[in-house]
Order: sequence, then C-alpha cells, then structure tokens
Amino acid sequence: MSLRRQGASYLAVLLAAACGGGDDAPPGAPQPPPVLRVARVFPNLTFSQPIALLQAPNDASRWFVVEQAGIVRVFSNDPQATSSTVFADISSRVLAGGELGLLGMAFHPDFPTDPRVFLNYTNGDSGLVTRISEFRLGGSGNLDTAPANERVLLTINQPEANHNGGHLAFGPDGFLYIGMGDGGGANDQHGAIGNAQLMTTLLGKMLRIDVTPASGYDIPPDNPFEGNATCHLNGTGTSPCPEIYASGFRNPWRWSFDRETDVLWLGDVGQGALEEIDRVTLRGNYGWRCFEGASPTGFPCGSEAPLLPPIAEYGRSEGAAVTGGYVYRGSAIPGLQGRYVFGDFVSGQLWHIAADTQPTLRMSTGFQSGLNISSFAEDLAGELYVVDYGGGLYRLTGN
Repeated sequence: MSLRRQGASYLAVLLAAACGGGDDAPPGAPQPPPVLRVARVFPNLTFSQPIALLQAPNDASRWFVVEQAGIVRVFSNDPQATSSTVFADISSRVLAGGELGLLGMAFHPDFPTDPRVFLNYTNGDSGLVTRISEFRLGGSGNLDTAPANERVLLTINQPEANHNGGHLAFGPDGFLYIGMGDGGGANDQHGAIGNAQLMTTLLGKMLRIDVTPASGYDIPPDNPFEGNATCHLNGTGTSPCPEIYASGFRNPWRWSFDRETDVLWLGDVGQGALEEIDRVTLRGNYGWRCFEGASPTGFPCGSEAPLLPPIAEYGRSEGAAVTGGYVYRGSAIPGLQGRYVFGDFVSGQLWHIAADTQPTLRMSTGFQSGLNISSFAEDLAGELYVVDYGGGLYRLTGN
C-alpha cells in the first residue's frame, strides 16, 4: 500500500505564492493570478449560522440560505433586499449544535418541473442518525415539510456527534452525490481499520445514487459495488455498500463539480496536522485513516487498494478546518478563470490553485478574509460567493 507524492513544480509554487500577493510582473510577462478579496453583499440581511447558499436551477432571481438549526430562507436577488422568508422549516426534527444540524440541500436538476428538494440533516429521536430526505413543493410555493410527506432515502447511524460531512449535490450525470464523514471521534478509531476504509459502511465515503424512481432509489450501474444489497436502513451492510462512489475521507466539508470539466473537487478536514484538497474520481480511495494529507499516520487500515494523494494540503499555521470551494468560471475576475478557490473555516484564509495542479502542493499563507468560511456558493453566471458562519454573505472579488 503506497501513497505517491510528487513535488510541486516551480511554476505551481509561484502560482501558490501569488494567492497571497506579490510584485507586479515585468512588461510582457504572464500576469500573476489575482489576489482575492471579499465584499459584503445583501448588507441588509443577516442569517443565523448559515452553512450553505444556493440558487435553484435556471432561476437567478432568488437565493436560498440554509441555516444549521433546520430552516431554509429565501430572498430576492436584489442588492437592496431587506427581508427573507422561510422556504422550509424542519427545525423540530433536526438535532443541531456543534457539527450537527441541517447540513446540506440540493434542488432536483429539473426543478421546479420536478418539484423535489433533498435535505441532509442529523436527527436524534431514536439514536443519532444522518437522514437524506426528499421533500416536494407545496401549494404555497414553499417546501411541504409535513412529517407525513417526508420521504427518507437513507438513514445512516452516527457513532459520534462530529464528522457528519453534510453536503449533497447533483452531478453532471444526473445522479445525487452525498458526502459522509467517518463517524467522528479521533483518528477514525471505529473497528480494526476505521470506517473510511471499511466498505460495508457508508461512513467516510462519497455516495452516489439515482433518485429517478418514485420510491426508494437505484444504484448507478458503474458504482463499484453495484448489485449488492443497499445500506439504506442504517448505513451498513453485510457486503460492500453499492451506494459508495469513492472512499477514504475523514470529513468532506463542501465539495463541487467544475461546471466546464465535470471534475469533482473536495475539501477534507484533517485530524490534527493537515487539511487537504482532493480531486475525486470513481473508485478512488483518498487514504484516511492511513494518511492525513500526504503523511502516513501509522494507523492500520487494511486496504490493499492504491491510495490517492491530495492535490494540495496545508498545516496548522495556515488553518484548522478546510472549506471546499469551486473552480471559478465567471467573468468578473478574468485572471481567476479555471482556478480552484477554497478557504479555511477557522483562520478565514482564502487560496486558489491551478486546476491542473499535480499532487501534492503545500500551501503557504493566503488572503485573510476575516470570516468564518462555512461555505462557498456559485451563481448561475459562475461568480463565487463566501458564506460567513457569523451571518453575512460576501462576493469574491479580485485585486
């Protein structure tokens, strides 16, 4: 079992340094990537512990904000907007606090023609679980969140209260992807090899399911363990779970697809030393708990599969909880085009790297935003936004 580590090229190092600023290039030389900045948007609005910001498919007129306690708010895409309304409220069934709560939301790609919206939340009614549930628009234009109308697709038992992942989104293939943490605690000490390397649990994995059926879900035919019995009842099975798309994650907090190349980029929160960025592929195993970033941990994990190194990593002097972002495909910051943007929840630093960066680039100091970056957002035009856990919304700008 090995993890291949490549040194960053001289060019990659220069580009990484440009993330934190630098001298002007001489005339005729390639221009360095921009230094990032953030600017407050919708200044009249403040939210309670927001963890996601998104627009519905083909609708640039509104924004939706997911609040950790179990409420989704909607407001007009107007810089002078002064109020938001409740689009969904499942707070009575959400166990929130710390890393628990309503952690993700995804519109069906054909919304509102297909009126389904999918939520990822933690519940403690009968032991701690993650639920992946489907809701539909009601007659009021908001989600019908009556318990009788909730369709629970997956129930995943959680051994600890942290590392719940939480993000879910539809991929370019039309399937629903779900990021799951390793079950919490320290060093994934669940069983002999940990959950992230155990294929009979959904914990520590990227999942992919087909929500086309009117009831339940199907397994995409090229999922690694397609044909096995599903693990929908409690997140485990007697054979490898067919919902698994990729494995070896600790706590994948925010990830996204590049809208031009379809590549899946992911930020995986580290244990005590390193935060990492991964490019995720079908059947890929990203090494936790065998490795933290590109460094071996010494913990047994039993895997004979090749383990894939991170694209980028950074240590505790730069931050302590990575927040995955997006590859920039907007037009307002030309020098950022095609570069992956990400940040850190604790330190508030922002970075960007070339989309073709090779493993493993060690990041240095980035731009200090002063925010608790809980999430990034991409509007329909490809411009990027930053969600501050303290309640404000910001737009990414260049120098």
